[in-house]
Amino acid sequence: MTVANLLADLPDASAGEVFTELLARSGCRIERIVSHGQTTPAEQPYRQDHDEWVLLLAGAARVAMQGTETVLGAGDHLFIPAGTVHRVTFTAPDRPTIWLAVHLGEGAAATEP
Repeated sequence: MTVANLLADLPDASAGEVFTELLARSGCRIERIVSHGQTTPAEQPYRQDHDEWVLLLAGAARVAMQGTETVLGAGDHLFIPAGTVHRVTFTAPDRPTIWLAVHLGEGAAATEP
């Protein structure tokens, strides 16, 4: 058994978000995402063919979807249904923002930047 800490040994994400796959099984993939001031370009929103559940472990973020912007702090989580156009409009520029993302029903190609 390997024990790992999601908040330890963080990669430097100042030049771009860092995605680390933690677990992959049929229909389910879990990853840690480390952001540091990145946002999704308005002209390149995400729209995935699968559901996604995200939990903000540290930092701060805002996610826009369906005409609403949601503010996220440590401990907040958000469900993004398949096919929902969404984008990250803010991540903390002064500290890492750490996400735990669970992709459910993944298998079809996703439309992501």
